Amino acid sequence: MRRFQERVLGLNRTGVSISFSDIWLLGVCYSLSNEDSSPDPIQSHGFAAFVEDFESRILLTYRKGFVAIGETKYTSDVNWGCMLRSSQMLVAQALVIQRLGRNWRKSFEKPLNKDYIGILHCFGDSEASAFSIHNLLQAGKLLSPGSWVGPYAMCRTWETLAQSKLEETELENQSLPMAMYVVCGDENGERGGAPVLCIEDASRHCREFSRGQADWTPILLLVPLVLGLDKLNPRYIPLLVATFTFPQSLGILGGRPGVSTYIVAVQDDNAFYLDPHEVKQVVDVARDNLEADTSSYHCNIIRQISLDLIDPSLAIGFYCRDKDDFDNFCSRASELAAQSNGAPLLTVTQSRNSTKPAGDYETSCETVGVHDDDPFDAVPTDGADNSGAQEDEWQML
Repeated sequence: MRRFQERVLGLNRTGVSISFSDIWLLGVCYSLSNEDSSPDPIQSHGFAAFVEDFESRILLTYRKGFVAIGETKYTSDVNWGCMLRSSQMLVAQALVIQRLGRNWRKSFEKPLNKDYIGILHCFGDSEASAFSIHNLLQAGKLLSPGSWVGPYAMCRTWETLAQSKLEETELENQSLPMAMYVVCGDENGERGGAPVLCIEDASRHCREFSRGQADWTPILLLVPLVLGLDKLNPRYIPLLVATFTFPQSLGILGGRPGVSTYIVAVQDDNAFYLDPHEVKQVVDVARDNLEADTSSYHCNIIRQISLDLIDPSLAIGFYCRDKDDFDNFCSRASELAAQSNGAPLLTVTQSRNSTKPAGDYETSCETVGVHDDDPFDAVPTDGADNSGAQEDEWQML
């Protein structure tokens, strides 16, 4: 009934509150300024452009009626597959940027774009599709059908699956044409602490992906985080908002506790997300079917959640298309860390032996392109003393 009401009653009845503040959707800013004197920001040209962009992101939801997973009897992921679906959406967005570009918008005119269909095929619901939940579950040592999984285990599962595909397939035919790097803290995240992005490690991942043929390749960064105990510590909200201003942004795997969604945009302290919890019949999108019905892979409902309500366990994704893009990301990440009041989302170092942030990325605000309404300037809102905050707030992943 809730889904029916959302579709029939429309945007204003779904609990969505829109202000005239800018909306940042995966690195793109949509200005809703009332220069046309409209009293309603939803009527602005900027909001219309935001909706077009939002509806073009690939939606992956619960499916029913697929071939049973492995030797189990599961032919549906209803009520347990939301984290897998959310992670699929984030990786699908990386592929969209890689193959179609960030400015790509969906079109239902036939024939459809071959690369677009190829991306959807990768996320089909059978072992024949490279990134199906069937193959994710097979790759994840800690995963099993019917069980919920957290962001850290999900990131590691993607790392394992990507590595297995790299070993099985010729380089030019890779389903995931990019290196993958799960950014963790000390002892692989087991001791907590802010994740450390090591530039030498990123370079090594690229060389391994290219099998020594290139010093640098496109790279997907996954950053699992735990930003509080039972609830998200509010000091991190401005930092999370700021990551959406990065042109490398792939959004956040996160949602309410036990309810994973794919967060793709922010406005003020609110987030817009794609919801995988709608149950749809399985769709087999063949790689060469340019006439396929792909309407179930997109969402025309805008949903919103306050960032202070999301689970503190989440993961952030970033896509860097080349070395210059990676350097730009490191500059932005270092600037964000410098303005985090001692509790950064992640830090950047040159090597594992470094004790200080990489000097090349200690840049000015002008270099990293901070927005006029700078979210980095926010101060902690929990009233706590900053001393020792980083150690206290970070939990084991």
